[in-house]
Amino acid sequence: MSTNKLDQLKIEREPEVESKPNRSPLLIIIAVVLAAVAYWFFLKPPAAMEVSTAVAREISNQTASTVLNASGYVTARRQATVSSKFTGKVIEVLIEEGMQVETGQVLARLDDSNVATSYALAEAQLRSSKTSLKETRALLVEAEAIYKRTRNLVNRQLASEAEMDRARAGAGSLSAQLERKQADVSVAEKQLDIYRQQLEDTIIRAPFTGIVVAKNAQPGEMISPISAGGGFTRTGIGTIVDMTSLEIEIDVNEAYINRVKPGQKIVATLDAYPDWDVPCHVIAIIPTADRQRATVEVRVGFDELDSRILPDMGVKVAFQEEGGTGTPGQAGVLVPQSAISERGGKKYVLLLVNGLVERRAIALAGERGKEMLVTSGLSGGDIVILNAPSNLETGIRVKEKS
Repeated sequence: MSTNKLDQLKIEREPEVESKPNRSPLLIIIAVVLAAVAYWFFLKPPAAMEVSTAVAREISNQTASTVLNASGYVTARRQATVSSKFTGKVIEVLIEEGMQVETGQVLARLDDSNVATSYALAEAQLRSSKTSLKETRALLVEAEAIYKRTRNLVNRQLASEAEMDRARAGAGSLSAQLERKQADVSVAEKQLDIYRQQLEDTIIRAPFTGIVVAKNAQPGEMISPISAGGGFTRTGIGTIVDMTSLEIEIDVNEAYINRVKPGQKIVATLDAYPDWDVPCHVIAIIPTADRQRATVEVRVGFDELDSRILPDMGVKVAFQEEGGTGTPGQAGVLVPQSAISERGGKKYVLLLVNGLVERRAIALAGERGKEMLVTSGLSGGDIVILNAPSNLETGIRVKEKS
């Protein structure tokens, strides 16, 4: 009975359920990280490559008629074979063919041992003359003081007139010696300047900025400003050409010189580059004729110089009708040479269209200075990519360099 009562006093409880950790937030974070990684590696577009660009420039097919054809040679207006002022032995040559030199740059040095000795002697003579001048000046001060005292004594009848005459003569003599010593110092200074200039003349410098086209002397050879005969004495260290002074010399038959005017437009074609039309103009018509050849010399200048133009190159020129403004040749589009690429023997360019690369096949018609004339495949205003890398293909996103 008691047992049943005790059982009635028990409190019945529901069975406990085992608790489990909530892993849902952790799974969500992992899923977000994996999605971000997948987007970064697989879905995000690559960063746009920066490229250099240029705008294609259209030219018209308007042409100026040719009134005269002629031929000539490229010449340098400023060209010099650099030599020394006196005959001497070369001890150092600092130039080579093709070297760019600036005005005043040292090209070579001559043996200066004899001149240096004479310069040292002139310096010693100048020091001696200055010392002698100081001595004479001191003696003159003393002589003038003696003369002044003697004159006072004569005025006080304490000395004779003869003593005063001797004092006056001594002061006058020293005064004359002082003037001569001053002249000696001046002569010594000028003599020193002469030897200083001779020392400077042993250093041969460039007279103007240019390119060395010939090296004529070697260390140990004798050089002279005049030909000494025998072929053992050089007359120059080297030849320098100012490439900015290049022009064309043409001999025009005097029967056709009336077709040439100063400032007239010319199209020149170098024999070395027959597909390259170089714009030029008439600088001057030399006002004299060659009686033997019945020709008149015409100077022609380049509108724009190029490193491919070299002295003594043969060139053919076409004088254009006066007043013509067109450019001879076909119509088309001009682009820089660095925009042209080639694959499989075919020329093409890469265009920038709406931020993407587009490949375009083209046809070329030759050079126009530093540009290429494209006759098909491009239009004026197209944006072409310059110096395109080999891995740049159609569809790749790019942007212009700022």
